[in-house]
Amino acid sequence: MSRTLLRALLIGLAAAMLAGLAFAQTPDEIRERGVIRIATANEIPYGWVDENGVARGIAPETAIAVLEDMGITNIEWIVTDFGSLIPGLIAGRFDIVAASMAILPARCQQVIYADVNSSYGEGLLVQEGNPNDIHSYQDFVDDPSLKFGLVSGADQIDFAHAMGIPDSQIVSIASNTDALSAVATDRVDGYAATGLTVARLAQEGEGVEAADQFEDPVVDGTPVRSWGSFNFNQDATELRDAYNESLQAFQETQEWRDILMSHGLSEADIESTLNASTEELCSE
Repeated sequence: MSRTLLRALLIGLAAAMLAGLAFAQTPDEIRERGVIRIATANEIPYGWVDENGVARGIAPETAIAVLEDMGITNIEWIVTDFGSLIPGLIAGRFDIVAASMAILPARCQQVIYADVNSSYGEGLLVQEGNPNDIHSYQDFVDDPSLKFGLVSGADQIDFAHAMGIPDSQIVSIASNTDALSAVATDRVDGYAATGLTVARLAQEGEGVEAADQFEDPVVDGTPVRSWGSFNFNQDATELRDAYNESLQAFQETQEWRDILMSHGLSEADIESTLNASTEELCSE
C-alpha cells in the first residue's frame, strides 16, 4: 500500500470517528461510543472543573448522578466561555451543556432543554463602598454616564434592554473572573449577574462588593427570576427525553436537594424549581 493511499485511509478513518462523535444523539449511540461530552462554563456555583479535573457545581453534580442512572459513567468535561456553549452544542462539539443556563424563549429556538433543575435571582457587583450608590438597573437608566457590565452571551442583556439601558452603556466581559478587574479598575461601574455569582465574586475579589439592598430588574411587571437547566442539540430529542426520565427520579431524592443547597440555593429556590415548567418558560 502506498503512503499516499495509507494517509488517505487514515484521514478518512479520523473523519469518520469525528463524525461519530458529532452525531451521536441517542443514549444507545452514546453508550456505543463509550463517552459523553459535557460542556460547562467554569462559573461557580453553576458548573466548573476544579484544579484536579473534577467537575463540580449544581449542574455537573446533578448530571453525573443522572447519567449514572442511565448507565453512562465515562464523561469528557469541556470548559468553554459561556457565549460559546450554544454555538458549540449546535456544531456538535459536545452532547450536553451543564451550566444551569437560564431557559429563555430565544434559546429554546436554538437548542432543547431538559426539565428545570435550578432557580435563582439577580445581583450586582460594584466597587467596595459602592461609590456611585448603585442598587438597581434603574440607576444606570437614571445616570447615562454609568457603564453596565455583563458576561458575553448572558441573559442579563435582555433584562438591561427591558429596563431601558442602551447598548452605549453596556460593556461585554469575557468571563466572571474578568469582571473583578473590570469593576475594580472602573472599566465598568457595576457588573450584573445572578445573585449567587455576585456573592461569590464579592467573597473572592479585592476592592469589590455586592450591591446591598439590590432591587431585581422588573420585566413586564414581574421581578426577574431565572430557571436553569441542561441543554441538548435540537436533534437529540431521544437523548433529552431519556435524561429527563432519570432527572425526574433524581429530583425526588434528598441527594438532589443536598447538591443544590450545598451550592447556596435555598428551600424557596428549590420549590420554585419544582414548580416551573420548561415548556411554559420556552413559550413566554
